[in-house]
Amino acid sequence: MLTLAVTAPLLGPGYLLLRDAVSTPRSYLTDAALGLTQAAPRALPQDVAVAFASSVVDGGVLVKAVLILGLWLAGWGAAHLVTSVLPEAGLPGQCVAATVALWNPYVAERLLQGHWSLLVGYGALPWVAAAVLSLRSAGSGVGALAFWLAVAGLTPTGLMMAAAIALACVAAPGAGRPRWFCAALTLAGSTTAALPWLVASALGWSPGVDQAPAVAAFAARAEPGLGTLGSLAGLAGIWNADAVPATRTTLFAVVATAVLLAGVAAGLPVLFRRRAARPLLVVALAAVLIPALMATGPGLTAVEALLDAAPGLGVIRDGQKWVALAVPAYALAGAAATITLRPRVPALATAAVCCAAVIATLPDLAWGVGGRVHPVQYPPAWREAAAIINADPSPVAVLPVDSMRRFPWAGTAPVLDPLPRWLRAEVLTTGDLSIGGRVVPGEGAQAREVQALLLAGADQTRLADAGVGWVVVEGAGGAEGGGATLRLPVAFRSDELTVYRVGGSSSASSHRGAALAAHGVWFLQLCAGLAAMMLSRRRTRPAEVATPAR
Repeated sequence: MLTLAVTAPLLGPGYLLLRDAVSTPRSYLTDAALGLTQAAPRALPQDVAVAFASSVVDGGVLVKAVLILGLWLAGWGAAHLVTSVLPEAGLPGQCVAATVALWNPYVAERLLQGHWSLLVGYGALPWVAAAVLSLRSAGSGVGALAFWLAVAGLTPTGLMMAAAIALACVAAPGAGRPRWFCAALTLAGSTTAALPWLVASALGWSPGVDQAPAVAAFAARAEPGLGTLGSLAGLAGIWNADAVPATRTTLFAVVATAVLLAGVAAGLPVLFRRRAARPLLVVALAAVLIPALMATGPGLTAVEALLDAAPGLGVIRDGQKWVALAVPAYALAGAAATITLRPRVPALATAAVCCAAVIATLPDLAWGVGGRVHPVQYPPAWREAAAIINADPSPVAVLPVDSMRRFPWAGTAPVLDPLPRWLRAEVLTTGDLSIGGRVVPGEGAQAREVQALLLAGADQTRLADAGVGWVVVEGAGGAEGGGATLRLPVAFRSDELTVYRVGGSSSASSHRGAALAAHGVWFLQLCAGLAAMMLSRRRTRPAEVATPAR
């Protein structure tokens, strides 16, 4: 019910197109989708999975279904974790845990930012914790851990969060599998699930962009009356002030945070006595404190130095997203509150009050965060233009030069250019982002050179020599784009965009086989883990499942 209350607008026809969320009718296995370009492979194996699946299912339906599934898994997983750690909390405790996991500012802000695949990894976190705790207590859960690590591994960030939760839970007491076995299994499963982006980084990525401008731009943000630490403790504080529910932009955010933390604090005494839960409590504390420190002056300097020494760690720049690691402990603490208050208040009454309070203090999460998360329809011209280019998939240059777009038919929020995910051809993009008037440079050096040629009025021959096959200008009329006057043959023109034929070409990467093999390993882990988990559940009756040591 909570998942449907949040995602109901997505049940309608259309495509999710909001900031970083870009869904198209069909995606393809381009070099960019495989991570074999200069850009860091931040969306693997997500892009490859969507490319394969969208050949069978419409990409818009696919992305919306996966997003809804991810949120549903977060709530169900939180309730499942309660049965492992606090079985006496019963259904009231499970309801509170599910509400805390689903109805919080983190979910709202990541929805508004368009991080649909990150929310899938978020939904896998309680399942990963329960799998490791089962390994430590009863010795079962090898297949479950492999499966949920692969699910979280839809993006690098999701996998890193899942691995952190799993390694922390290895410290839990138990008479099942030894700690060394659980740690080794976690590291092995995390490594195989990470192969898509590890291999792509080794074969295609060329680090060399200054990370310093991005560090300050992506630091956690303080909400009114709370400060950075208070915002993070309330599971809020995303860097983008525009991707925030309206209720978190006023002093009402203080009330909402106080209500959430009061429920968590009420359950801490009971939860702390459960030795199996203590590792998750430590992770939660670190997940709030470390991003808060990263947002300070010395913290920004330290992060910049770290990224200069290891550019591959650029994924840590968005400090607030790591606060998701606190949610399993928060959910358990909310469930434990029903136990704490049970001598004075019936558990059902406590659960009802807690759930109602959490929902009431974030009312605009309902209906797609107040209607801001909804599907849109592409104009017919986009399909026609895509069909023309896909018939001759040569590299595409795009104007205007910005990575983010604002389309009248897609709402008021900016969105990443959909063309790279719609075309069979490679789309040359710089990856540059403009945040608060500050430009955060991307890794697309070739695209930057081509865009300079376009803006300088280069002729067809020079553009073809640079490897450009098509030029697409997005916007009204399409004759002018970003200050460039183009004298090129027109292949298609409409009010939404214009396609120019240039005639250049380039060869595909020679590493596609290795990249596909790495994705095959991830997919094999996903399928084998699911099969092993389902087989284990068929063999094990619910009454035989042991609970972790207290």
